[in-house]
Amino acid sequence: MKILLVEDDPKISSFVKIGLESNDCLVDIAYDSTIGEKLALTRKYDAIILDVVIPGISGFELCKKIRNNKNMTPVIMLTSLDSVEDKLTGFDCGADDYLVKPFSFQELFARIKALMRRNKETPLIPVLKVLDLELDSISKKVRRNDKEIDLTATEYKILELLMSNKDKVFNRIQIAESIWGYSFNSGTNVIDVHINSLRKKIDKDFSQKLLHTKKGFGYLLSGDTQS
Repeated sequence: MKILLVEDDPKISSFVKIGLESNDCLVDIAYDSTIGEKLALTRKYDAIILDVVIPGISGFELCKKIRNNKNMTPVIMLTSLDSVEDKLTGFDCGADDYLVKPFSFQELFARIKALMRRNKETPLIPVLKVLDLELDSISKKVRRNDKEIDLTATEYKILELLMSNKDKVFNRIQIAESIWGYSFNSGTNVIDVHINSLRKKIDKDFSQKLLHTKKGFGYLLSGDTQS
């Protein structure tokens, strides 16, 4: 595997680099956002490990820039910011996972391998369609009735999951585990917030509703009329 590590702390970057190289990985290191962005957008990597607090723009903003360039390389945020709000910010910027410092190398490497497995297990269908809703997995664009819809990275991932499994009901835990590999505490309403935002964007201006709530069970995307 070839890994890009964007981390300004020389001790942490050295620790991670040695661990990755001992597991037969090739590692490029960027110590600031400018070099990190240049490497991420000009070279091909299997994964990007991205610290949040780095010289230049933040890791959150850098992740957003990477995604805006249609680069979908798996990104693991590496940071000391550990609140649910911080994690949501990272996920909304397009991160695939979030590891809080201090951490063990074994956990970091396990998460990298888990992301690799998830990517291989997800078949790439170029265009997903449900009635007049269309998701292009190559360009990462979503349209309904030929009108382009602007989604956050997390909203896109949830919609892709639901469209790939049309008419299948997913509860909150299943959605969180499918998107991020683990679920948030049961007391948070993170999935509901994203679903409500997604519903406004894809259904509000259309008479035919596609995103449905099956009370007591979860959510589904369907072209059929739901009770």
